[in-house]
Amino acid sequence: MKAVVQRVTRATVTVGGEQISAIGRGLCVLLGVSLEDTHKELEHMVRKILNLRVFEDESGKHWSKSVMDKQYEVLCVSQFTLQCVLKGNKPDFHLAMPTEQAEGFYNSFLEQLRKAYRPELIKDGKFGAYMQVHIQNDGPVTIELESPATSAATSDPKQLSKLEKQQQRKEKTRAKGPSESSKERNVPRKEDRSASSGAEGDVSSEREP
Repeated sequence: MKAVVQRVTRATVTVGGEQISAIGRGLCVLLGVSLEDTHKELEHMVRKILNLRVFEDESGKHWSKSVMDKQYEVLCVSQFTLQCVLKGNKPDFHLAMPTEQAEGFYNSFLEQLRKAYRPELIKDGKFGAYMQVHIQNDGPVTIELESPATSAATSDPKQLSKLEKQQQRKEKTRAKGPSESSKERNVPRKEDRSASSGAEGDVSSEREP
């Protein structure tokens, strides 16, 4: 799991020309969920975001207070592009959790934030929508956060390649559908070799925002 956390004086989210969310002073969190993330990574990220000391204290001392200490707001925006891996100059998003699973995971993240803090101070964008996010960065101050599992995987090229291949296999299986997959399992081995010959096609890396 990856997050870009920005200290803001104001941030808003607009969808289709309509402002759907806004905060004053606080944090704007852009969050990218990977296909390997679990509840453990989710809890780690919630703790880090809420306890990140990027605000000054009453005497003006910097890097002393968290968003909870100051009772400021938090605006969260789902951003799968944070899980981008560049192939040359082309972004590839195979490491991002598939949309149908990521939405529930992201909602769990919001739920945990609200439980750990004050629900009325946690705002959200609109998952899967094409959004315009207006951020008035205060400082500017921008902090990148990664869960431990994400850091380990992305720093190891072999592990990164393994995760990409796993996701490609999952996407191909979903594209075939359950009936076709079960039919192929019952085909004799000789026919399997014939069906699997030839180069594999590219798996699209593009997703709806």
